[in-house]
Amino acid sequence: MKKYIEAFIESFTGIVDWTWNSIVFEVPWYSNYFWGLITISLLVWGLEIVFPWRKEQSIFRKDFWLDGFYMFFNFFVFSIIIKGFYTLLEVLFTNVGVHTKSFTIIDISGFPMWTQLIIFFIILDFVQWFTHVLLHKYSFLWRFHKIHHSVKEMGFAAHLRYHWMENIFYKPLKTIGVMILGGFEPEQAYIVHFLAITIGHFNHANIKISWGPLKYIFNNPVMHLYHHAYVLPKNSYGVNFGISLSIWDYIFKTNYIPEDSGTIEIGFPGDKKVPKSFFGQLIYGFRPSKQNT
Repeated sequence: MKKYIEAFIESFTGIVDWTWNSIVFEVPWYSNYFWGLITISLLVWGLEIVFPWRKEQSIFRKDFWLDGFYMFFNFFVFSIIIKGFYTLLEVLFTNVGVHTKSFTIIDISGFPMWTQLIIFFIILDFVQWFTHVLLHKYSFLWRFHKIHHSVKEMGFAAHLRYHWMENIFYKPLKTIGVMILGGFEPEQAYIVHFLAITIGHFNHANIKISWGPLKYIFNNPVMHLYHHAYVLPKNSYGVNFGISLSIWDYIFKTNYIPEDSGTIEIGFPGDKKVPKSFFGQLIYGFRPSKQNT
């Protein structure tokens, strides 16, 4: 029991120290996610202001500050809270014989650096796409994912408005994705993580990007706006589930872009029942089911 407690405390204090060191610039710039997130956010927001897609939308759109708070809560505060528990689970699984190479399909550690990064990016993106599909398909998971879809005006910060339970759902599957690669994460994985943040910000931003033929590979704001559409195709539980890559939607026939005006209503039937406050949304999904229908 003592070693579990020590592992928990060490992990918790480690993430607290890492976060603080990031804030005070004692972490290398290329892996400083705190200031990296701020820099990417300001750049994409600046593009929203200069090149707005929906010109009638305010610079400080509806729920702008709420979504801004979510960015820091989900990316940093929740990570501090939960990190110790994840480490505890890792120790427990190791003790029963489940380790990072238990599900290895391909070991990329010997590949050239850029090959490692591309494979790492593709595998993790597919895992997130698959998890995203599950969040829409199953009512228990959808109850929590509704928080993300309660956004009524799209902007870059909507990217990281999501219920904290989504971290619980995504983390195990992403861990399995890493285990498929022999438990190996490339040394330059920060490139993949920053790229994913940037693409996610753009996909939610009030910007219209035309990728040309690359739209079949990379997700984009037009495609993702329809993911948030209030009215979905008949008998559909969702469309355009892509995170960074759109190719999965084209492969599995979940793509849907009927037009590109950007004027559609977003949200979902019953979204008025979602609490407007951050703290109300924190416990949303755990309440009696009739409130979450």
